[in-house]
Amino acid sequence: MTSTTATEALLRNDLDAYWMPFTENRAFKRNPRILASAKGIYYFTAEGRPILDGMGGLWGANAGHCRAAIVEAIRAQVGELDFSPTYQFGHPKAFALASRIAALAPGDLNHVFFTNSGSEAVDTALKIALAYHNFRSEGARQRFIGRERDYHGSGFGGMAVGGIAANRKHFGTGLGGVGHLRSTYNCEKQAFTKGEPEWGPHLADELERIVGLHDCSTIAAVIVEPVPLTSGVLPPPHGYLERLRSICDNYDILLIFDEFASGFGRLGLAFAAERYGVLPDMIIFDIGITSGTVPMGGVIVREPIYDTFMDGPEQAVELPHGCAHSGHPLACAAGLAALRLYEREDLFARVFQLESLWTDAVHGLRRLPNVVDIRNAGLNAAIDLAAAGPRGTRGFAAMDCAFCDFNLRLRAADDTLILAPPLIVTEAQIGEIVEKTARAITAVA
Repeated sequence: MTSTTATEALLRNDLDAYWMPFTENRAFKRNPRILASAKGIYYFTAEGRPILDGMGGLWGANAGHCRAAIVEAIRAQVGELDFSPTYQFGHPKAFALASRIAALAPGDLNHVFFTNSGSEAVDTALKIALAYHNFRSEGARQRFIGRERDYHGSGFGGMAVGGIAANRKHFGTGLGGVGHLRSTYNCEKQAFTKGEPEWGPHLADELERIVGLHDCSTIAAVIVEPVPLTSGVLPPPHGYLERLRSICDNYDILLIFDEFASGFGRLGLAFAAERYGVLPDMIIFDIGITSGTVPMGGVIVREPIYDTFMDGPEQAVELPHGCAHSGHPLACAAGLAALRLYEREDLFARVFQLESLWTDAVHGLRRLPNVVDIRNAGLNAAIDLAAAGPRGTRGFAAMDCAFCDFNLRLRAADDTLILAPPLIVTEAQIGEIVEKTARAITAVA
């Protein structure tokens, strides 16, 4: 399978310098998959070939690509205020966007700390947790508990609490004092479940064992993705998140939801926390806030945590932490425009309107060759394929085939194919995405 020669001719002298992230660089540069422009639910190659975006960028382009309202907001902002420091100064749109996010967040999650990415947001949340306990004279609470198969970015803190072995194995021990809960996924018990499985809420009780091993006085926070999307769409068993919340409450342990991918509509509400009726102490968000246009992330913090930091001298810096470009004017302008667009087009509600159709469509792939499981939540789905040779070979082949032969962009995580289209997807486009996925799976059988 080869990409068209125009792309290769355009870029033959330009590929080597760029060390691409999370990419098989040598394989890519032999057969590049270049996206040159985008509009709505489509990418376009340099030759103008339309590529149906089955991944919403990377879970972020929830309103689709190059939406005029967002583009114009960014264009106007760069002509008005291109940069403003947020250390000891501020600009209006940072405060306006923080207020809008706080209004969307559940419960008393009323305070927003901006970053430039989800990875920065994870490390920020971990530092807030440590400092919070220090302010309360419980400085021994330094241990974090993550979970197998959860992704928390590529910073040292996020790598340590994350549960994906391939992202950890080359980089030493990372942050010390980290434990991990078992993944909630069990193929034998949960295969081909539509939505949240019944089996598995008892797995939250693993936290009780970890608390017993280390003592609650040493544990600062538990951090999980409510729905792990990066490693293959793993919906939480019914009652699992509620049980985690209860155990954390019993031992005064903070609970952090990493919603870098699930936030801003992917599960039908602003945050997965609302879908599952569980109030965490912090929510991490990422580029969905700007519909994938300008890098931005952040942490939403509950009122009592914020108030704990505000108890010292007024002239003192309460949290000695930050990112030079966090709360950037362009990102804030994009975020405000994206939130207006989400609201005007009622995009979050569209997920619930389409979820049943989406569920039936993706589970219709069940009888295809080598399909061993299918999972879904909101407008997200994962299809596990049986391995063929080295791990990830069949998944990569299916992803490459979908792009080169069927004009579809999907994501491969080892031998799992992941779909998460923009929230503007139509019923007809859902059918097209699933049909092209089926053709790619069959082609590499």
